[in-house]
Amino acid sequence: MKRKMPILASVVALTMALTACGGTSGTKETTTPAGTNAPAATASTAKDTITALLPPVSPNYQKTFEQLSKDFTALYPNLTLKIEPASWEDMKQKLDTQVNAGSPPDIAFGGSGTIPKYIEQGLAMDISDVATADMKGDYDQTALDYMKSGKGLYGFPAYMEVHALGGNKEFLEKAGIDWKKVQTSGWTYDQFREAIKKGVVTENGKTRYGFTFAVKGVAAVDYLGIMAKNAGMPYAFTSDMKYAYTSKNYLGLLKDLRQLIDDGSMPKELSSVDAGKRWSMFLTGQTMITGKGLAVFENSAKANNAKIKANDASAVKDSIPVDYIVLPAPTFQGAKASANTVVDGYMTFRGKKEPTAEHKANIVKAAYFLASGNVAAATNNDLFAAHITKSGKKAAESMKIDRNPDNVAAVDNMLKNATPNRTDIPTDLAAKAIKLETEVIVPKFQGLLAGEVTPQAMYDAVKAAAIKEFGENGIAKD
Repeated sequence: MKRKMPILASVVALTMALTACGGTSGTKETTTPAGTNAPAATASTAKDTITALLPPVSPNYQKTFEQLSKDFTALYPNLTLKIEPASWEDMKQKLDTQVNAGSPPDIAFGGSGTIPKYIEQGLAMDISDVATADMKGDYDQTALDYMKSGKGLYGFPAYMEVHALGGNKEFLEKAGIDWKKVQTSGWTYDQFREAIKKGVVTENGKTRYGFTFAVKGVAAVDYLGIMAKNAGMPYAFTSDMKYAYTSKNYLGLLKDLRQLIDDGSMPKELSSVDAGKRWSMFLTGQTMITGKGLAVFENSAKANNAKIKANDASAVKDSIPVDYIVLPAPTFQGAKASANTVVDGYMTFRGKKEPTAEHKANIVKAAYFLASGNVAAATNNDLFAAHITKSGKKAAESMKIDRNPDNVAAVDNMLKNATPNRTDIPTDLAAKAIKLETEVIVPKFQGLLAGEVTPQAMYDAVKAAAIKEFGENGIAKD
């Protein structure tokens, strides 16, 4: 798909408008003729550099970094947007290293769920006093709320999507799976288990698995978290603030996920499968269903199909044409579907020293530039993600997108069951849960997937750690 990156035809008009603005940072609001809301300008034209640590948000995103920086400076001649690229694999480590050193980037792309951790470390920057009403009003409120904690706003959202699974249409139909019914009605764990068993095929000495999920490293928690939401544990805490993963449903879920490997429906070496290997396995016909999946995977599959057809050497080696089908995750333990809503965005940070009011305003300008208008439209179209800003929707009207209508409907259906954000969980509890997840859940779950830890042993370890963190009265008991 051909992408259109920002062409800022109204730069001169905007610059004149900004020059005319006076007063204090964040008190005046300006809207460009192109529909991109701009933050208020200060009277000062002092040079300033805003740093951003950004992963490959979409397939073509990192290719645009040089142009993004040029376009930003065209909007704000005194400002420089310095972008540091990172892979998905090392993004978290890079950011945490910089945060721990007390010198994080001004902006970093990441999951909204990590915001409480950085608030607790004292380096997440609340921009609620600087972001203008026009900026905040540009966003769908539900998406914007994910970037909040308490009364604070810690950046701008890039997209709101659901984590789903993805299937190879041909293989699904060969296995007798009514994927259209699954898209509309979902499936239970037992139905899913039997379906992926049917997807296991051995041809020419090679095995095609029914299901493969990327779980190497931090990706392990994605798998467990997505499934936990569909097992009656949509949040790490219950409504009365008890740590949820000591529930009997958690043990049942661990047993179920291990069972899929023991069935032979998933690779025994699953613990070594990272995101790249998972996608390669899907495109080369080594698995019927893959996860986690975002809508962008349909676009990526189509792009690879086109390369195969054109005998393009850059197509994934040994890949086959794939018709990508969006599928919901199964439900466990008789629970209702609770789709894992993912809101990633541009988080804002401060260093050990309080930033100047001017620099803080400039960070907001840069974060909003990346998360709205033409930039957001192009990025979200590349992702096949829904537009969550008015300015992005407007800019996207001229951008063509080729998407399977069944997949669109499937995502819309999952969004109806999406897990809403909870702003009532105190940041100290949320930060402790993230710490427990990092130090106990991830390594134990990787051990479970590798066959080195039993479900009961993992559950016992999580429960012991939870009691240590939250106390006997701070955990769920059933």
